[in-house]
Amino acid sequence: MPQKLDYLRESASQTAGPYVHIGLAPGAAGFDIYEQELGWDIAGPNATGERIRVEGVVIDGIGSPVKDVLLEVWQANANGHYAHPDGGGPVEDGFRGWGRVITDFETGEWAFDTIKPGPVMGRNGRMMAPHLNLWIVARGINIGLNTRMYFDDEAEANATDPVINLIEWEKRRATLIAKRSERDGKPVYRFDIRLQGDDETVFFDI
Repeated sequence: MPQKLDYLRESASQTAGPYVHIGLAPGAAGFDIYEQELGWDIAGPNATGERIRVEGVVIDGIGSPVKDVLLEVWQANANGHYAHPDGGGPVEDGFRGWGRVITDFETGEWAFDTIKPGPVMGRNGRMMAPHLNLWIVARGINIGLNTRMYFDDEAEANATDPVINLIEWEKRRATLIAKRSERDGKPVYRFDIRLQGDDETVFFDI
């Protein structure tokens, strides 16, 4: 008779650990492995649209910056198309729409340059406001956290976005909105991510 396997237990959970940078962003960890680090060039030189900088910090439950975070970003181009066969349409040559950055080991700050995405058609046929999809891993996080970053200068589009409006409380929706400023004539969006506390960023179970 086949042996029963009901005695097996779920494996213990494990966080990303201190080696996540060596495996996923070795150049930042001091290892000269790749001629070009994978994930640093999100939009490419041929992408149309507004060039922007996005920056922020990941903050823990006691208000301190987390200094060993890795973030991945997925986004559409300025026409709302993803770099995927089912992404809604063509993208520019060299547009990846995907990137990977890590926080500064001293300050906890992270940043990347890209183009501002356009509105994206959702699976249900409803238009989604311009946004970035972010995935966050670090020591102390058992499962990668998924969130979105919307733009505060897209208030009209945000007001009808089918995802952000699933969030009932306005205060909670506000945790997904990046604030725009300018530095040296270039648009900069600030998006701080809070892991716990009263202003905890909304994370999605996907």
